[in-house]
This record gives sequence, structure tokens and C-alpha cells, in this order.
Amino acid sequence: MQGEKVQFSSPELKSNWTTKSNSKMTMNLRSSNKILAQAAIILFFFWVVALILLTRPLLNSPQSEVSSDVLQRLSKAVSELESLKVRNQELQWILTNFSHEAQSGKIKEGVVERLRSTLEDKIRTPINFDGLEKKSSGPSKEYEVRRRAIYRGIQEIWYFVQQELVKLKTKGHDQSAPEIANLIQEIMNSGKEHEIILLNDLQELSNMEGHDAWRSTESHALSDLVQRRLHFLQNPVDCSKARKLICNLNKSCGYGCQIHHAAYCFITAYATKRTLILNSKKWRYHRGGWEKVFLPLSDTCTDPSGLDRSNWPGTNETQVIELPIVDMLSPRPPFLPLAIPRDLSERMIRLHGDPQVWWIGQFMKYLLRYQPETQKMLDQAKEKMKFESPVVGVHVRRTDKVGTEAAFHSIDEYMLYVADFFDKLEMREKVKVRRVYLASDDPSVLPEAKKKYPEYEFLGDVSIAKGAAVATRYTDSSLRGILVDIHMLAHSDHLVCTFSSQVCRLAYEIMQTLHPDASSKFKSLDDIYYYGGQGPHQQVAMYSHKAHRSGEISIEVGDVLGIAGNHWDGYSKGTNERTKQSGLYPSFKAVDKYNIIDFPLYSEVAVAA
Repeated sequence: MQGEKVQFSSPELKSNWTTKSNSKMTMNLRSSNKILAQAAIILFFFWVVALILLTRPLLNSPQSEVSSDVLQRLSKAVSELESLKVRNQELQWILTNFSHEAQSGKIKEGVVERLRSTLEDKIRTPINFDGLEKKSSGPSKEYEVRRRAIYRGIQEIWYFVQQELVKLKTKGHDQSAPEIANLIQEIMNSGKEHEIILLNDLQELSNMEGHDAWRSTESHALSDLVQRRLHFLQNPVDCSKARKLICNLNKSCGYGCQIHHAAYCFITAYATKRTLILNSKKWRYHRGGWEKVFLPLSDTCTDPSGLDRSNWPGTNETQVIELPIVDMLSPRPPFLPLAIPRDLSERMIRLHGDPQVWWIGQFMKYLLRYQPETQKMLDQAKEKMKFESPVVGVHVRRTDKVGTEAAFHSIDEYMLYVADFFDKLEMREKVKVRRVYLASDDPSVLPEAKKKYPEYEFLGDVSIAKGAAVATRYTDSSLRGILVDIHMLAHSDHLVCTFSSQVCRLAYEIMQTLHPDASSKFKSLDDIYYYGGQGPHQQVAMYSHKAHRSGEISIEVGDVLGIAGNHWDGYSKGTNERTKQSGLYPSFKAVDKYNIIDFPLYSEVAVAA
């Protein structure tokens, strides 16, 4: 209602409401611009028709008649043109005032009808503006899915060609034929340039489509809906009667692992429609608990008590259920990652290239709301190091991971993809500084990178790497360091890392909350994305393939494939669930099969129009 003051339960909701209002104003302005353009076209059309009607008799009359009649008709034509000129000036005045009203944000409902009425009165001709008030529906889901598939397809074909050329180049060296190796290297350089240009052209084409505004608006709207649902869940009217889920933040693992444990608890709370109570007393990373670093998960309900209590799974009537770590969860429910909710799935798949990660990112967005002191610390760190775009975030995980969960990767491997990002960017704009934020748990990596690549500007802090060592991991300084690293990595324009690292995956998840679709803003040197304790990750074959190399498997259209990983050489490894064969298959011939599950609908939270 006009004049009524809107109340917000959190600054974030206020920000989302403001963003949505600005988006609506932008759409109204664009609609008004279309109206202006159509009105101008209508005016021009009437002018041309009048001119034709006035001059046609002159062109069709015999020469003898023209000589006696021409002055009279020309005089009449001039008179009509003068009249049209006056009407044109009146129309311009109307359109100018309407434009000013639109730009000032004073557009009201029914303004299109008012404009139509005014124009009809001035030019005395019916005008049809049907359809102009309709909001842009954006691209179809099929179009968005296919557009992203083409982008990935270009990447995959280059992965394949590049690896095959590397094999040939190696054979050339073995046969003491350096000229062959040099020729292959030239082909690789040229092929890489082709890939960069193709991907750049595809990106430019996407920008020219005019759908970026829809993607931004839809991203904000969908995220806002999920955040309001989470706020509703976490703030029951009566905490004493609310059904609760207890999550103990005591998992014996690193920071990224513990945050993923909390997010798994939150997803379970959402799926069971229970308020999450996070027990973080004596948290290993901060003895003061979660609320010393992040905002509380609830404003109204933090009491873990209830009439009855049970370990997982309990019953629907049990008021308080305590959740174990995901490794000990039994029975395992269907809603664990990488599941997505059915009621939002169509919108998610249309909007995002990896809706499974987008969904997890929304829980991270609510969980990781910083306390003012934490935000101030991060802002100061960002300002001190002069962190600004364009920048590539690089995370080099060493120490306890290497040799157990991950292979060793040299800094040179990471920098290949950093250079690749900047080469692509320079196809579109001038890059003054090739800036890299380098995070690692190995203090020797940053000095090595600065020495090897003086043409790059490296941001980072060796002291953070020292604090990330196993011996000093659970100190206050270590916590500040990991917070800074993840924040900067997530806010980078591109991420180069290893998805075997929880820190890398966490930064990637947070990155999804900062862009409409950041699913392609990464390069992992090892694993594909996964979530610890996740359900099966499956793909479905879109094209058939007959095995013709050692290690390959055959697939038919529609086969379900349990994917184990992408080798980034044109092939993925997995198991054909129809034939039970395990092996390699061309990555481009299969796409993700989404695990779409019935979650609660949260009808109490209205969907924005």
C-alpha cells in the first residue's frame, strides 16, 4: 500500500528487496523505451501514407492535367505536411514528458493505457500496444541448456585434441625428430588460439542476445526465495514447540570439511522442515563458538531442548533429533547432495549450468553471514592487498593432502590455466595487470611463483600459508587466514585449484552466490566437483559410442552412467549401469542426470511475482 513503511527482518532481505525493486524499475524503463520506439514508428508510418496518398494522383495524371492542377495539389500537400509537423511536435512533447516520467521512476500501473489514449486523441488514429506491458520471459530452458552445452563441447574437443597432440609430440621426441615436435607445438598453439576465439565469440553472442538482464533478475529472485524459506525455517513463532535438528560442530577435520558438515546438517533440516540448532561450543576453530565469527542461524530459536529427543532418524513426531556426521548416517535419505528440490528444479536448470552446486551455495550463503567484526577484517585485508578485478584465484593444496587424497601439482600447471584466462580476457578488453590471488598451505609456493612469473602480480600472504600447516591449523590466526583465503578465492573472476580440496570446493560454492551462473568460472587440475558423503553422481548418454580403444566402454543413447571423474583429455571415467562395464567414454557424449527429489514446498513463504 502506498505510504506504508516496509519492515525487514535482516539487512540481507532489505538488500534483496531493493535489488528486486531496482530490477522491476529497470524492466519498466525498458518497456517504456519500447513504447517510445513504437510510437515513433507509428508517426513515421502515418507521414509516409499521407505523402503517398497526396502524390499518387500527380504520378497517375496525364501531363496535360498536371500542368493545370499541379500548383493546387502541391499547395494542399504542403498544408497537410505542415499539419503533420504540428502533430509531430505535439507527439514529441508527449513522448519526452513520458520518457522523463519513466526515468524518474514515477511509472504507475496503467501508464501504457494512458499513453495510448493520449496519442489517439492527438493523432486521431487508433493505436494498438498489445503485448508491450508483458514482462520479458527470458530464454527457454532448452535454449540455455544447449548454449552451455556448446560452450562445454568446445572445451572438451580442445582437451581431446590437445592431449592427442601431446602424445604425438612425445613420440616425435622419442624418434629423435625435433622438427615433428616443433610442428606439433605450432599446431597446438594455433589450436589454442582457435579455442579462445570460439569461446569468446560464443560469450559475445550470449551477451548480444539481450538475456543478461533476465539472468540477473532471475538469479536474485530465485536466491531471494530460498533465503526467505531458510529464514522462515530458522525463526519459528514458538521455539518451545518447534521441531528441531541438532548438529554438533565437532567433526575431526579441517575448516572446509567442518563448513561442509554444517551445510549437510542445514540441508537435512530444510528437507525435514526442522529448525537447525548448531551446537558449536568449544569449536576447534574458535572456542567462543560459531556466533563469534558468523551471525546466529536464528533470531528466535537457539534452545536445543524439547519434550522428547532421539538420534537420527527418529519419527516425524519426535520434537528434537540429533544428527550424526554424514559418514555415520543410517538410513541415508534421498535428499543428500547432489539432490535438488523438484519445486525449484526447472528454474534452477534453466538458470544455472550446475544447479546442484547452486543449491548447495544457497545454504552456504545463509550459513556464512559474517559478524560485523569478521566483515571488517576481510574488507581491511582486501583493501590492504589492493584486491581488484580482473584477478584469478589460485589455490595450491599440499601438506597432508599430497600422497593420500591428491597428487602433487607444480605451480607451472596452475599458471597454464591462469594464462589461458587472461588470454581469453584480452580478446575482449585491455588487461593492464595480470593479477593472481595465490593461496596455499605451503609457504614456499608464493615466493616460487613470484620468482618464476615476474610478469604477474601476485597477491597473498606467506603467514597465512604457515598458519594453514597441520600443527597450527586450529589457532585464531589460522582461522583469520583461511577466512581471508576463501573470501578472496570466491570473489576472484576465475578459480584454478584442485577439487580434491575442501577449501577449493567451498570457494567454488560461495562463488555461485555472487554471479547468476559461475559454473564455468573454474579449472580443476584433478577431480570434478563432489560433496563429501554425497549420493550417486550420474550422467545419461546423449549419443552412442562404440569402444575402439583400450580402456573404453560402449554406450547407447539413454544409458545411465555412474561418473567417477573427468580426465580433462576428452574422456570421462564411469560405469555403464546397463552393461556393468567400467571404463572411459567421450565426455561430450553424456550430460549430468539430475537427482530431483520432493522437498517441502514451504507454501508459507510467498513466491515473488
